Amino acid sequence: MRILVTGACGQLGAAVAAECGRAHEVAALGRGDLDVTDDAAVEAAVAGFGPDAIVNGAAYTDVDGAEDHPIDALNANAFAVRALASAARACGAALVHYSTDFVFDGEAGRPYTEADAPAPRSVYAMSKLLGEWFAADAARHYVLRVESLFGRAPGARPAKGSVAGILRALAAGEAAKVFEDRTISPTYVIDAARATRHLIERGAPSGVYHCVNSGSATWLELARELARGLGVEPKLVAVRMSDMALRAQRPRYCALANAKLAAEGFAMPAWQDALARYLETVRHDLAREAAGRQA
Repeated sequence: MRILVTGACGQLGAAVAAECGRAHEVAALGRGDLDVTDDAAVEAAVAGFGPDAIVNGAAYTDVDGAEDHPIDALNANAFAVRALASAARACGAALVHYSTDFVFDGEAGRPYTEADAPAPRSVYAMSKLLGEWFAADAARHYVLRVESLFGRAPGARPAKGSVAGILRALAAGEAAKVFEDRTISPTYVIDAARATRHLIERGAPSGVYHCVNSGSATWLELARELARGLGVEPKLVAVRMSDMALRAQRPRYCALANAKLAAEGFAMPAWQDALARYLETVRHDLAREAAGRQA
């Protein structure tokens, strides 16, 4: 199978390229290789490679920045997906596109399912929902909603994101600010990459799938689990969303149910298990950083 991965230098894109590359021919294209907001370039890249599947790991992820730069967010998160879907349809390829928990308003009292109606509350969230709709233009498509991504592919550059930031602070003995009132279902990129490969190979039914690790936690609970795994005293400053001057509104409760993905043969591990596996991949880096601070 031939698989084209866009955004292949990012956290998730790199993990997908590495996972799919174990068994398939992969064209891993970073931003320097393909600007997904250039329709003509997208058409040429897809036609030139002739993929059986396209996995879109490219995205505009600056949630607050999108409020001031809506066109940039729409171009990357929505209109680029329209071009990829069109190219996929032209060559008969499946399209995998990643979306977000932000498409929900966060007012639920139980984990959201794929049947729940989206209600975006920010420019970023609206751009991602539009991307979901455009992805459906491909004859075979998978929209995988992920959230609070963490982890990295083997050999990839250091991970970014909230989990990595909390981890670095804990390892350095510094205080970390964490939300005590925002509930999430985090996603380990290695597990998301494996789920992606599974759906493509299985030829699963098209549609939206929640691709998050099982269970949910507040950011405070997640940070405590990180500290426990590191064996350090958690220096945590619990804050509430109302305490922070956030440009864009975030969903307060955004646990996602992943039973639909499990029904297609891929059960996502518990977030605690995923966090423990992630810690094992970064212990060497953390030890090296600690040695550097002591030098």
